[in-house]
Amino acid sequence: MKSRVLFLVAGLLTMAALPLSAEPEPPVKDVVFLATEDFELKLDFYFPEDVENPPLVVFIHGGGWRNNSYKNCRTPWLTDYGFAVASIGYRLSHQATFPAQIHDCKAAIRWLRAHAEEYGYDATRIGVAGTSAGGHLVALLGVSGGEEALEGTLGKHLDQSSRVQAVVDYFGPTDFILRSQNQPKKTEEEDSPVKLLLGAPVSQNPELAKLASPAFHVTEDDPPLLIFHGAKDKTVYLDQSERIVAEYQKAGLGVTLEVLPDGGHGKGDFFEKANRDKAAAFLKKHLSP
Repeated sequence: MKSRVLFLVAGLLTMAALPLSAEPEPPVKDVVFLATEDFELKLDFYFPEDVENPPLVVFIHGGGWRNNSYKNCRTPWLTDYGFAVASIGYRLSHQATFPAQIHDCKAAIRWLRAHAEEYGYDATRIGVAGTSAGGHLVALLGVSGGEEALEGTLGKHLDQSSRVQAVVDYFGPTDFILRSQNQPKKTEEEDSPVKLLLGAPVSQNPELAKLASPAFHVTEDDPPLLIFHGAKDKTVYLDQSERIVAEYQKAGLGVTLEVLPDGGHGKGDFFEKANRDKAAAFLKKHLSP
């Protein structure tokens, strides 16, 4: 009996030492989608089992535009719903200032369309999802189709479209002018993330700040938008999501804001089953042929 108890205790200790939820390893990883003389960008793929030609969702990571990596994909679970997922990298703010980041993301979309047959997914209609800084970039991808200043000329597939057909934004900022008014520590100070992204405080370059703000680009041909945001988020205020929702509503576009009453910045039930179901249903609706 004593040995059985010791064995049980040892087993529990071993389980406690393991991570609570290990994300799956991407089956295809570190694929170079953009290479220049100065930098190289990569992506990882996740694929659903037994699904032929699955629809594609592109994930863009957060990290204040200055850290983190495509290796930290928050949506590999979309494969359980029949989607292929590509988690992409982009230049961080210490490597290049805006609009480099959106140029990189659009280059990734074009590359993914050009290589759809090779990797076996459907890129006719592409969905995008991103967290925090990645939420900002997916929102900007959604509303900036065809805007020359934000398209860039990177990559070998300029014949491909960079437009996306559905956007899932997890607590991303959408209006840097508004943010400079109620969160100046995020936009004005020397080491603030938005100042590093733009290369100058918002107050010193409001036109660039507007160019980088999705809320200033909404037009009637933009794709549907689903937003998840925590009511208790102190890093990116809820009014950032409310701001773009108002613009979408003015334009008569489809938009849904899911507010998590107890959610903080990335802390809460954003990726619990009920919200995974909502995101997957939204993407299925808008990416289905």
